[in-house]
Order: sequence, then C-alpha cells, then structure tokens
Amino acid sequence: MPEISPNKPYRIGRSRTGLGLFATKPIKKGTKIIRYFGPLLDCNKKKDDAVENKYLFQITSRWTIDGSVRKNVARYINHSCKPNAESDVRKKKRRVDIRAIKDIAPGEEINYDYGTDYFKEYLKPIGCKCEACEKKRRKLRAAAREEKKRLKAKAEKRTAAARGRKLNGHKAVGSVTRKTKTGSAAVKTGTAKKRSKPSR
Repeated sequence: MPEISPNKPYRIGRSRTGLGLFATKPIKKGTKIIRYFGPLLDCNKKKDDAVENKYLFQITSRWTIDGSVRKNVARYINHSCKPNAESDVRKKKRRVDIRAIKDIAPGEEINYDYGTDYFKEYLKPIGCKCEACEKKRRKLRAAAREEKKRLKAKAEKRTAAARGRKLNGHKAVGSVTRKTKTGSAAVKTGTAKKRSKPSR
C-alpha cells in the first residue's frame, strides 16, 4: 500500500467493497482532492489497446490512463451512485483530477460515479455495493418484510373469520335441538298429570 503524506486530507482504509479512500480532514465543496494518474495509453496502437484492467480511465476515444500503478492513490476511490466527488477531465492536458462536489467530513469515504460503461461491465453483474444502493436494497427488504407480515395477518384474519362462521352455525343448530327437546318433555309431563287425575 502506498504511503500518504500526513499533509494530505485522505487515507486508505477498509471499505465495504475492499479498500477505499477516506477523508482525514474536512474537505470543502469544489476542492481538488487528488489527481488520477498513470501511463498514457494510445488506443490507436495495438499494444496499448490490448491492456486490460479495472483501473483504466478513458479520457478521449484515443487516450486512456492506466491507473493500475502503485503510486496512483486515486485508484482506491470507489464508485457511488450518489457521490460526494467527481472526475474533472481535461482532455487537452490529458489530465484527470478528483474534485469534491459536496462538503466531505473527516472519516467519510470519498467516492465518485465511474460512468455508465464501467457500471454495466463491472458493477451491474455483481450488484452495486455503494451506500446509496445498499440503502435502497435495505428499504426494499424492509418493505418486502412488511408486505409479508401484512399478508400473513390478513390470511390469519380470514381463517379466524371462517372458523367463527362455522362455530356460529353449530351453536344455532344445537340451541334449536335443546328447545325442541325441552318443549316436548313439558308436553309429555303435562299429559301424564292429566291422566293421573281421577275421572268423574
């Protein structure tokens, strides 16, 4: 891991995606944080065009920076769909600087949007792990749990209502039977008393 001067407002640290670059001092919006550098590759040359790694930074259709060199600390900056920095590309000078687009607090990870092509090729197949996407996934998982809970409660309520209807039906039939039996017993008792009286 390359050494960083204590005067620099950043450090390399452990991130959710491996290593990342973190602010050690407050960085104001608009501040140039670091330069993204490395050998320039001429894509018109077969040898240069054949170079493949995930640290290639395309400046124009012809020129690309190979940022895989150890001294390029900017290569540790991770992608974010809601970044706090951006890449400031100066095509004529073939230079790329990373600049803050928000105030960045000490301890906060520095990140920028890698662009659509990189996202499709490297991040989409495995799923973007930036804080914004993780937050979105957590929200979706929580909503799915709530929906599952709601459907379960609805199903239980429906089952309880169905049981209640069956029980009410049984009670109604039972009470009619009891009334009928009681009534017939009374009739029988009355008849017996009449027969026991002496005839005149």
